[in-house]
Amino acid sequence: MDRQTKGRMGEDAVCAELIKNGHRIIERNFRKSFGEIDIISQLDRFIVFTEVKTRQTKSMVSGVEAVNYSKRRKIILTADFYLCNIYPGLMTRPKLQPRYDIAEVTITRGEQPTVLRIDILENAFSTDGIYTLY
Repeated sequence: MDRQTKGRMGEDAVCAELIKNGHRIIERNFRKSFGEIDIISQLDRFIVFTEVKTRQTKSMVSGVEAVNYSKRRKIILTADFYLCNIYPGLMTRPKLQPRYDIAEVTITRGEQPTVLRIDILENAFSTDGIYTLY
């Protein structure tokens, strides 16, 4: 199974988990030239930007560790674009508070991997130190 297929499998599993926990999925794989957001959802008063990291068991680097400063900056800049340009047209309700989550999906090794575990770290990082318009 290639990397993209594993990533999509992880994202599908996280979407199902988010829906089970009350999220409404707004968009998946929102891309701009400067970054990508895997899942955009709404939960209560939050608009949640979730970065999904799918790892095989016993991987050297955890999913949370893989979301370094550079990756966080790209996510925040892409979310900022979304909030300023896309979001106002989609939502006719009061502004939602942005939140940045990381979902770590652990899968088995082999040609037909299965999801073993999904850990969602809510409010995993903030915009501190990164200039945003929103």
